[in-house]
Amino acid sequence: MAFQLLKQEGHARRGELVTVHGTVQTPLFMNVATCGAIKGAVSALDLKDLKCQVQLCNTYHLHLRPTDTVVKQLGGVHQFTRWHAPILTDSGGFQVFSLAKLRNIKEEGVYFSSHIDGHKIFMGPEESMQIQSNLGSTIAMAFDECIENPAEYNYTKNSVARTTRWLERCKTEITRLNTLENTINPQQMLFGINQGATFDDIRTEHMKTICELDLSGYAIGGLAVGEPAEVMYHVIEKVEEYMPKDKPRYLMGVGTPTNILEAVYRGIDMFDCVMPSRNARHAHVFTSQGIRNLMNAKYTLDTSPVDEKCDCPVCQHFDRAYLHHLFKSGEMLGMRLAVMHNIYFYNTLMEKIRIALDNGTFTAFYHQYKDILGTRI
Repeated sequence: MAFQLLKQEGHARRGELVTVHGTVQTPLFMNVATCGAIKGAVSALDLKDLKCQVQLCNTYHLHLRPTDTVVKQLGGVHQFTRWHAPILTDSGGFQVFSLAKLRNIKEEGVYFSSHIDGHKIFMGPEESMQIQSNLGSTIAMAFDECIENPAEYNYTKNSVARTTRWLERCKTEITRLNTLENTINPQQMLFGINQGATFDDIRTEHMKTICELDLSGYAIGGLAVGEPAEVMYHVIEKVEEYMPKDKPRYLMGVGTPTNILEAVYRGIDMFDCVMPSRNARHAHVFTSQGIRNLMNAKYTLDTSPVDEKCDCPVCQHFDRAYLHHLFKSGEMLGMRLAVMHNIYFYNTLMEKIRIALDNGTFTAFYHQYKDILGTRI
């Protein structure tokens, strides 16, 4: 398994990541199947027609339901979801800090209460790796603390130091798990996560430190949590120069099409976000002209496709008037079709970015679309 940098234009990178579950082209967007399914009634079989390369599943949620041991007994997350291409599982860290009640952070890990029924749970680096090993994902994410923004400097520094110690434990544990006879995926990859809130010195020092561990890839976490977009771009620029050139770079939880374009411009390879499916379920669709709200009355008699420049299965067969009616009527089909369109739009955007990089025209592409993609129609 290896990452190959094929081409570079400025900081923007065109690459290829070879994994045990298939080869993917970067930059890429990972479609979020939190509990093993894309919200909006979209299955793994649908994703094949929507240009998806990697599915992302959630360690925390699958650990609670149906439990990772059940998923392992059923053959692992690939067999469970019927998605047989690469799958990335996040560590559960973000959910522990955003959803869990009464959490208590210790050196050994985090004690918290389930957001479902309140029962007591402990998760540390070893437990996170064991859960992800049971799931059998292609890429496992390290267990880290997601720091709230704005954050206090000394707390952030201490938290990042602990996250580094946790990362070392993650690497030791996944190495052990990958040698076991009953491990579903003995070639599971581990990505480390850079933290540090919005403090330049903590961010850069942490990136330098974790890169010494020679992991399969590196992520930037703790952004897109309310800070201005300009601050996020600044942090990316600060840490990018310290990220290995020969490893994939992942910006976690980002974002809008504009955010993605800006981050590719600054050297990021991989993205994920619930936005395409979440916004779609509220009738907000992304198009080549900007963002449409299909609940608006102006679409009542509009027989144009959602996006006239889109060739997704939805735009080929349905029009704005019909989707407007479905949402107004509370029909589930409206959500499903809108989610399918948005997923296709995101994956097609990444495809266009890759083509532009292949052709040496990405800078022109960036300047042409960076303002259009965020326009509200």
